[in-house]
Amino acid sequence: MEENPSTDFQAPLSEETELYEHHRIAVDRGQESMRMDKYLQMRLEGISRTKIQAAAKAGCILVNDKAAKSNYKIKPSDVISILLPNPPHEFDVVPEDIPLDIVYEDNDVLVVDKPAGLVVHPGYGNFTGTLLNGLVYYFDKKKSDNGEPIAPYLVHRIDKDTSGLLLIAKNEESQVVLAKQFFDHTIERKYNALVWGDFAEDKGTIIGNLARSPKDRRVMTVFEDPEIGKHAVTHWQVVERFGYVTLVECVLETGRTHQIRAHMKHIGHPLFNDAMYGGDQILKGTTFSKYKQFVTNCFQLLPRQALHAMTLGFEHPTTHQQMHFESPLPDDFVSVIDKWRKYAVSSNRDL
Repeated sequence: MEENPSTDFQAPLSEETELYEHHRIAVDRGQESMRMDKYLQMRLEGISRTKIQAAAKAGCILVNDKAAKSNYKIKPSDVISILLPNPPHEFDVVPEDIPLDIVYEDNDVLVVDKPAGLVVHPGYGNFTGTLLNGLVYYFDKKKSDNGEPIAPYLVHRIDKDTSGLLLIAKNEESQVVLAKQFFDHTIERKYNALVWGDFAEDKGTIIGNLARSPKDRRVMTVFEDPEIGKHAVTHWQVVERFGYVTLVECVLETGRTHQIRAHMKHIGHPLFNDAMYGGDQILKGTTFSKYKQFVTNCFQLLPRQALHAMTLGFEHPTTHQQMHFESPLPDDFVSVIDKWRKYAVSSNRDL
């Protein structure tokens, strides 16, 4: 058989509930009895029987509002509800030898520490040079224990200019189980963010529906109308105060696109050097030219939003053990924090 230089892969999933596809199927009154997995494979285009079985095992398939096994025999007038990661959209992803910082790997999952500047998946304007291209290269010619080719299956994503931990499934079964954990908000995720301004409190919670801005579709914004957007909750806690900027830890209760970036802007604390949300301007501080030069130097040291996915925890899809990973702050982030720490001390202000 001739080798194909490219590889098909599962479509990337965004950090939004819309990354899941919901189906509600009312079985016809004249339908003959058959296994549920076989029936759903006939009804759902492009979904493998393996994925359907994994979804049932993960509790993603309900029959008449009760969890059902894949071998359940459907009956006329049954109502089947199914939750799956988005159906596959085939892309030809050319394998590329891109360095990967692999934190952990076994037969089912892989954890990568993504550097800032690396796009997670191909899309408009970024069809090559992505993490997926590197993963396809890394898995090329590798086989699973049962002899099947290994392919990357995304269950979430982080922005191009956000650094930190990303979870990858290595088979359909693991993808479905992990996707259910993201949907149920049982995944542990903590981020470090350097934001503009100081806080009156040491910790707090931001609750606000997020949807795309009608003025700029690239940007997410908070809407007070409960009928607009998707429910989003971010918990934050002060780690270190520098006066004009603050290092905070953010814990995501939900996982929406740009959630931390949009929520922090909403409460008046945009991320440091976040150009899309206005953080690339001097928002706090003095008017002295020396201070302006100091901030400019910080922007040059950290030429992206100051956001790092530092903690990732999940239940292993096969062993059911609790997995926990930590990623240290990257050098660009550390260097800017050091500069602000020294500035805060030298300015002799009460921080």
